[in-house]
Amino acid sequence: MKTTTSPENHSFPEGFATFAGSLYSIEVGILLAIAIAIHNIPEGISVSIPIFYATGDKRKAFLYSFASGIFEPIGTLIGATFLLPFITNYLTSIVLAFVAGIMVYVSFAELLPAAHKYGKEQIVTIGAVFGMAVMILSLIMLR
Repeated sequence: MKTTTSPENHSFPEGFATFAGSLYSIEVGILLAIAIAIHNIPEGISVSIPIFYATGDKRKAFLYSFASGIFEPIGTLIGATFLLPFITNYLTSIVLAFVAGIMVYVSFAELLPAAHKYGKEQIVTIGAVFGMAVMILSLIMLR
């Protein structure tokens, strides 16, 4: 099984979502930015540690981790460039739904199969359900 999972597959839409969420309301934009920043800590570690241990090169590990994260501000800039002149609440809702669809696709079509390949299926399933529970609880707490 070959997977095409790479950070830019979801970092670009994350930046796009932060842009659209900020247009909807600054509070939503800030919450999205905080959530994505927290998520980027383990993502950066998961990118840089294997590269460091494979090459022993701290600079290369840092650069690859940086490259994986730079797609978020690029997504924001592209979103602002193309959508800002036309933005409405309706278009913002469409963009957020589109980005959510991309993230679901990346999770189910790329990340979960890769996790099943390298891990135990039961742990992967428990992790997915736990992640959903955390999202539900965070939505309840933010109301």
